[in-house]
Amino acid sequence: MTENQSSEVEFDPDASGEQSQPALEALIGRIEEETRKLQLAKFNQEDALALGLLIVELATQRDMPVAVDIRRGTHILFHVSLPGATLDNDFWVEKKARTVERYGVPSLLVSLRGRLGGRRMEDNAWFDESAYAAHGGAFPIIVRGTGPVAVVTVSGLPQKADHELVVEGLTKFTRRKKKAAA
Repeated sequence: MTENQSSEVEFDPDASGEQSQPALEALIGRIEEETRKLQLAKFNQEDALALGLLIVELATQRDMPVAVDIRRGTHILFHVSLPGATLDNDFWVEKKARTVERYGVPSLLVSLRGRLGGRRMEDNAWFDESAYAAHGGAFPIIVRGTGPVAVVTVSGLPQKADHELVVEGLTKFTRRKKKAAA
């Protein structure tokens, strides 16, 4: 193990019991960095289809029972429910996407920032759980120089796994776009 590596276990938003503040802060930092890195030059309906199909391909290869959704406000650009996904996943998609639209950052980041100081976002009286979900799985699609233009969401796995599937898909999609532009 090098000096820069830590033996600290990564924060798990679904774990019960105490977890360390440094682990929480490290995960927040990682997601903030993902948000800075995963930005596009442009994003249109063809891109939504390509990104959605890429995430579906990843999920299908792993037999993941997820719903995948890409939207711009109330305009659904892509949506699919894979085998095993349920109507409940569609409700989660709505609430997670709404959270990203409201706060402009990944839904998992909203959740984790709410945990700083030992609380949860849902503990705040002003956080409306009937409309929003501070759970991982939704990520803003950010166009450089413009800001968030859409939201990509996965629902059906534990929230950190939902988030990681979206990030994996966005990372591959971003690399493909850069390679095609070169």
